[in-house]
Amino acid sequence: MAIASPKKPKNKKNGTPPPARRGWRALFGGPSFFSNLITTVLIFLLLMSIYSLVEGLAKPAVDVPLSVVAADVAEGKIRSITVNGDSLGLVYTDESTKVSRKDPSAGLPETLATYGVTPEELSKVSITIRGQSGFQFWFLTLAPILLPLLFVAAFFWIISRQVRGAGMQAFSFGQSKARVIDPADSSQRVTFADIAGAREAKEELLEIVDFLKNPKKFLDIGARIPKGIILMGAPGTGKTLLARAVAGEAGVPFFSISGSEFVEMFVGVGASRVRDLFQLAKKAAPAIIFVDEIDAVGRVRGAGVGGGNDEREQTLNQILVEMDGFEPNEKVVVMAATNRPDVLDPALLRPGRFDRRVTIDLPDRRDREEILKIHARAKPLGPDVALAVIAERTPGFSGAELYSLMNEGAILAAREDRKELTQYDLIRSIEKVMLGPERKSHLLSKKEKELTSYHEAGHALVSSVLENADPVHKISIISRGRAAGYTLKLPFEDRKMQSKKQFLDDIAATLGGYVAEEMLFNDVTTGPSNDLVVITALARDMVSRYGMSDKLGPVAFGERAMGNEPYSERVAGEIDDEVSRIIEEARARATAVITKHRKALDAIAKELMEKETVERAEFEKILIAHGITPKAKEEEGIVIAPPRP
Repeated sequence: MAIASPKKPKNKKNGTPPPARRGWRALFGGPSFFSNLITTVLIFLLLMSIYSLVEGLAKPAVDVPLSVVAADVAEGKIRSITVNGDSLGLVYTDESTKVSRKDPSAGLPETLATYGVTPEELSKVSITIRGQSGFQFWFLTLAPILLPLLFVAAFFWIISRQVRGAGMQAFSFGQSKARVIDPADSSQRVTFADIAGAREAKEELLEIVDFLKNPKKFLDIGARIPKGIILMGAPGTGKTLLARAVAGEAGVPFFSISGSEFVEMFVGVGASRVRDLFQLAKKAAPAIIFVDEIDAVGRVRGAGVGGGNDEREQTLNQILVEMDGFEPNEKVVVMAATNRPDVLDPALLRPGRFDRRVTIDLPDRRDREEILKIHARAKPLGPDVALAVIAERTPGFSGAELYSLMNEGAILAAREDRKELTQYDLIRSIEKVMLGPERKSHLLSKKEKELTSYHEAGHALVSSVLENADPVHKISIISRGRAAGYTLKLPFEDRKMQSKKQFLDDIAATLGGYVAEEMLFNDVTTGPSNDLVVITALARDMVSRYGMSDKLGPVAFGERAMGNEPYSERVAGEIDDEVSRIIEEARARATAVITKHRKALDAIAKELMEKETVERAEFEKILIAHGITPKAKEEEGIVIAPPRP
């Protein structure tokens, strides 16, 4: 049971490439060499077995003496004779076949005449003479010698290729693994027209595009475009896409590599790959080098990150040296992306290196609508689709999550064999992206269904009554993800900051489910466990990070960890007391709201037990019927999503 709020992105973890093969495995190409060797031997044995089987099944021709041939010709038993050099192929009148040989110095008539065969007897037999060609003669003569030699040569050629490939792999170990996007490849080209939102970031990057297209304009006036641009922002905000768009707008090659690809087990390999990457970019200049997740190698030096491995520091040092080695007229721009700018080494961010920092924020409502339009280009939308409503319901969504939302909507429509996306598909996909798919097989008992209904009704009622809490858009007791039910609360407009009053009302609204269970059933279940974790963390942040405690004042306390104690045990106890006080006061406020509007709580819970899902329009009708004024939007022109049919 949870209050669903906009999803907050998490930091990615960088992977590390597998360690290189060593010893005999590196020399002979590892397991692939021996597997190919065994395969070759097995194929040879299989061919030999097939040949032996065919030879065994073939019926050998009967070889008869020439005297017997002469007697059979005289008796008229032979129908035809085929002469092929010294060999005689005999076909008898009973369709049997035999072979024989004649004297190579005499013809067939003379040879048979010596055995008493008359010309009249021989004329009754059909005689065909086939001359053996020179190629056939030499092939048959040399084949028993050449074929084994050719097989042995092919076998050793395959082995030498394996060894040579392993040796070449060892020589190319320090080469860059960057992926290159050619500006002429229209299928991979991205421009600013393909990116919605990030207006300020695009304005900053347009200067880089202009420099790559016309550097003389800047050099003539003495201006130097920054060598390095670092893109900072939450995961999924489009940092890589913006870097590709710069290359697409400028029409220059785009060298893309991840920071983790520089990190190897052997010291010096990452630095070698950095040198190779910059050499390739300089040869292809004007060009852009893009390093994704640069915090994999750009962390603060000397912090002990990496378990004492100096490879990261060597790689970072080489990056710094390469960026210092740029000439003013070299048209190579280095771009990097990270969602952890706080861990980067200061030398990496000083002027002359990554001295331009472009922050990419999560899109606001207008930007989200534009992003949804881009992702909807190739999708047939129904007449009821209102992307403005979807944008309103997705505060805090990144561009990647909006793409996933549209994709999930298309999957839902295809699953139901429809040719167009409807508004209902997109509304469902919002909840699927935020909370996970519906678990309709997770059936609740009658008692659990009643308890869950009152729990979610408590969240919704307290949130609707308190002035600074977010308005409720939807309530459901259908399980999604790990939650048995959820209350979807979304603000009318995007917020960059939150006040103390808003925090306090959010804590009280989150405790609404706990208080409703305790008051109505005189018991508490495990349902509110996640709610308690959320409000405890929020209350502690208010006291220790935001300076929102009247007792402790505007002081920011650091994190307590082993070996790092930024404050005393006495202060720690006072922080705990303040956290408890904030939660208890919020609990009292939630209790007062539920006690005062008990009838409204019962009506909301009853509606949930009957329909399982209550949309905003139906929920506001219940509030108005019980004398509670729903929260009005400050902006006009936003259409409320229709209730679920």
